Amino acid sequence: MKKILTLFILLIFPLVGLAAEGPVWITADGESYQGEMDTLKEVKDRAKRDAQSKAVEKAVGTFIKSHTLVSNCQIAEDLIYAAVRGKITKEEIIASDWDAKERNLYRMKIKALIEPVYPEKGEGLSAKLSLSETDLKEGDEVMVFYQVSEDSYVYIFSIAADGSVTLLLPNSNMPDNFTRPGRAYQFPPTDSPIRLKAMFLPNYKEASAEEKIKIIATRNKEELLSIGFKEGIFQVYDAKSTGMISDLVRRLNQIELTDWTEATAVYNLNR
Repeated sequence: MKKILTLFILLIFPLVGLAAEGPVWITADGESYQGEMDTLKEVKDRAKRDAQSKAVEKAVGTFIKSHTLVSNCQIAEDLIYAAVRGKITKEEIIASDWDAKERNLYRMKIKALIEPVYPEKGEGLSAKLSLSETDLKEGDEVMVFYQVSEDSYVYIFSIAADGSVTLLLPNSNMPDNFTRPGRAYQFPPTDSPIRLKAMFLPNYKEASAEEKIKIIATRNKEELLSIGFKEGIFQVYDAKSTGMISDLVRRLNQIELTDWTEATAVYNLNR
């Protein structure tokens, strides 16, 4: 008997809030040791760069955390936040001096105004994604078609409107998600017992709902998600798994921008 994965749809109103998308003031400390051949200027410059780097790192964490707090019903809906970087637009030195105990250690405290920067992904990996149908009736099957530009590992997510997420690939039946470039792939494969079937939840009264399919391709094999529970052959993350988004974004943020990419496709379910 063929295994059926039912993609339940539930339309709810998203959590409303404001993300910290504007610049933020960050205070950070930097330090630098003076070597035998170092000038005072070189030591101060290194301490300042260290403080700047730490300030930007703190700011990026603030941008991501704020977005997560207002988006934890939507699995990384704006994955651009995983690529966010910070740019210092203003700064002032609050304090700078040699350490009281270690006389060759120079410390500097700065206050910096940092704004988010979202770089364009114009190089590196790219992925194409499409669906067999974008307007479905209840009970219709949907197939996912995807293609990548380079050797990569593809992760396919089904995102329900209630915030629940199913990791479709890899799964217990198909643990190998390595993908070759230039070849059109289909999920589920034609010879697979898996079928994706769109269904409304019981007692759902609305005439339509929306579901998303998202793929993330990485150059190296990554364990993108570490939480969740098994439901049959798939890994499922319910809407209460609020740490899942921040975990995913944090992992992607650790990957070079040119080493991963993403794509999203949407389909509507109608009665």
